[in-house]
Amino acid sequence: MSTELWLRQFFPTPEASVRAVLLPHAGGSATFYLPLARALAPVADVYAVQYPGRQDRRDEEPVRELGILAGLVAEALEPGMHRPLVLFGHSMGATLAFELAQRLPVAHLIVSGRRAPSQPRAGQDHLASDDELLAAVTAMGGTSPEVMEDEELRALILPSLRADYYAAETYRWESAPPLDTPITVCIGDEDPRTTVEQAHAWAGHTTAPTKVEVFSGGHFYLIDHQDRVAELVTREIRGVVPEPTRTGHGRFPPGA
Repeated sequence: MSTELWLRQFFPTPEASVRAVLLPHAGGSATFYLPLARALAPVADVYAVQYPGRQDRRDEEPVRELGILAGLVAEALEPGMHRPLVLFGHSMGATLAFELAQRLPVAHLIVSGRRAPSQPRAGQDHLASDDELLAAVTAMGGTSPEVMEDEELRALILPSLRADYYAAETYRWESAPPLDTPITVCIGDEDPRTTVEQAHAWAGHTTAPTKVEVFSGGHFYLIDHQDRVAELVTREIRGVVPEPTRTGHGRFPPGA
């Protein structure tokens, strides 16, 4: 498998002793994390995962099962496992990060905007009409309405978006021994899809310490708290292996 096909690196830091991998939300792409990658580059060698079916992989069939997707991403990550690995995943990417942590040794797992795997949500958005699905995505604040009104962009986005929603909404956790990986959970206090209580349930999936960080905002709280999210992830990376610090700042772009 070509690692370059799955992993995008915007600001290489090969001398860093920690590797950080960022996993996008449903319908998201690697470029969503470009600003966060910039902010983390001083302390980690940062990669963002590019799922099939979007951007430069738009001619590929999207993967409709998170277990299969996790296996493919794990295979792409294998060559770099000589360094400690920190995972950050938002929404569907959080569930995917959890699945990866069951396949690979992960030094720290950071999950965002997602209830614990043992707290499934019976979503049906993947069965909705195109307009209804796009309206549901827009309502959560991750993508601007202008993008969704562009017919050409809609045609490009919909196949991977629907496949991702199917994967996320049909995912069911199979009971397994807990991880031994520290978990940090990030959640917006007004997230319509995940409550703070459901976020705390992540503690049942590891024997290591679990922390819950609550931000003001909804499902895409991280767009409004870009600097604070970068600071949190930087802190957790430094907790794995301290790194010399340099100044670095980045901001998330509006949209997915």
